[in-house]
Amino acid sequence: MKQQHIEYHKDGSVWAKGEMLDGECDGYWEWFRKDGTKMRSGYFKDGKQAGEWITYDTKGKEFKVANFDKK
Repeated sequence: MKQQHIEYHKDGSVWAKGEMLDGECDGYWEWFRKDGTKMRSGYFKDGKQAGEWITYDTKGKEFKVANFDKK
């Protein structure tokens, strides 16, 4: 069963959150800067990056998109 996982910056703010399955990242994940703006988001499948991953600028707007699906 998938479990929600949260990691924190040293100051206690959320650094990353997502789903874990059998000790590996599996499902949707997000990373945040200390000020709370989203830095990156994407999906894991079986512990590896999969599908579309988005990197955000310092204001939280979409900056770059990468696709990790194998063709």
